[in-house]
Order: sequence, then C-alpha cells, then structure tokens
Amino acid sequence: MPRRLGQHFLADGAYAARIVRAAKVTSDDFVVEVGPGRGSLTHLLAQARPKSLTLVELDHTLAEGLRKKYTGNDQVSVIEADARTLDVGRLPGTEVGKYKVVGNLPYYAASPIVRNFLESRCKPSLIVVMVQREVADEMAAGEGKKGMLSLGVQMYADVEKLFEVPPSAFRPPPKVTSAVVRLTVLPQPRVAVDSEAAFFSLVRAGSRAPRKQLRNSLALGLGASLESAGRTLARAGIEASRRPGTLSLEEWGMLYRSWLEQAQAVPEAAP
Repeated sequence: MPRRLGQHFLADGAYAARIVRAAKVTSDDFVVEVGPGRGSLTHLLAQARPKSLTLVELDHTLAEGLRKKYTGNDQVSVIEADARTLDVGRLPGTEVGKYKVVGNLPYYAASPIVRNFLESRCKPSLIVVMVQREVADEMAAGEGKKGMLSLGVQMYADVEKLFEVPPSAFRPPPKVTSAVVRLTVLPQPRVAVDSEAAFFSLVRAGSRAPRKQLRNSLALGLGASLESAGRTLARAGIEASRRPGTLSLEEWGMLYRSWLEQAQAVPEAAP
C-alpha cells in the first residue's frame, strides 16, 4: 500500500490492549475512533460493546476494508473524512461530554485533530490517542515550559502522558518513538474569556518570538509599539522581561483582559 498518508500501523496487540484499557470503554459509551487503519484498535473497541463505534478514516481503501469487515454490525459505522476538519457535530452521540475519542493518530495531523475535537461545540469527555513522543511531551508541558500546543490543549483538558510505544510495535516501523496521552476534558475551559478565538490570537501574537522578552514578543506579534505592549503587561501585573513560555494559562487570561481594556479605553481629550 502506498504510504502517501504517512501510515504506520500498530501491530503489537499488547500495546493496542493498553490503549483501549486506558479509554475505559463501557456499554454506556459512544466511541469515535480516529485513524482506525487496519483495525488493530477497532477489534478491541468493538469487543467492549459501546452504544456506537464510529470509525473516521481518510484513506479510501482502508475505509472500504473496514466497511466490508463490519457489514451487518449495526454497532459500527465508517465515515470517510479528514478528522482535522470534520464537523464533530455530525458524529453519533456527540452531545457535550457523551462520547470518547480513541486513536492512533498520523504524526503530521495529530495536533490539528486533537484541537478540532477540543475546540468543537460538541467536546468529548475523554480523548486517548497515540502521537509522536515529542508532541505528547509538549501537550503535557508543565509551568514555565508551555507553548501554543500545551496551552491549546490544557485550556480544555487535564493531560496525562501514559506510556511510550517503540517503533518496533508498528508496521512499517517509524523513525520516531510514540506515546499515548489521555486528555480528560474539563466541564468548562480552564480560563473564562469572552472569545476563545480572540484569546488564542493574543497568545499566538505574544508567542511570536518565544526567545525574546515578553514585551518585545508581544509588540512584534501585535504590530504595536514597545510602549503600548509594556502598558498592557503593566496593567495585567506581568513583568515585561519574562519569556512567553513562562506564562501560565491564568496569566495569559489576565493579559488578554488587560489587552481588551486597553483597546476599549477612551483616549484622553487633547488640550
């Protein structure tokens, strides 16, 4: 099969079983499996007998193979789609918090797939996925080491890096080590903001130059003067000399509110 989609299929049944156990699938769950491939996880998920098991597969040949394999099984359905842009609300059981996402995600698409589910109006209750080890480490990054990915994931979920999976567990073996992460989705975003899109626009702007001091990086990202960026930081009570990666989500929230207040402030009348 041509590897045009960068496919590496999980072939070690022991690791597949650990992933499914980590998702704690029961007969009360609706489950979405992303990137089922040849079905190493699918078989085990179906054995747990969830209310429904929806397979989201981009590769047409693999999707057809899964349809044939599960013909007559009303529990399993196959959607041929790109999970990065899929309308999550189309999926069975996607009422807020009523479904789980499981999958061995393609390395090149893992981050946008996870973000698509987390940023959807129909968020899952749990996500258990295999990604590249470095991506897992970034998702789970602690205070003082957070980048855009960790902020974007931790805004919506608690992150656990569960275990690593060696290249030998795949066919063909990738050149990198994988890791499984479990994201327990929060009832509400960790930071309350009026617009999550605008909030992350500010975070991207403030992280434009991660090695620079925050005042410089913020000015560069916003296209603003150093003085304006300094005033925004001062209003938020954040030291201008810090690096962007040292800010917590809560501090980004303080900076966002300061930015809005400054933008809405009425200029003083000229004498």
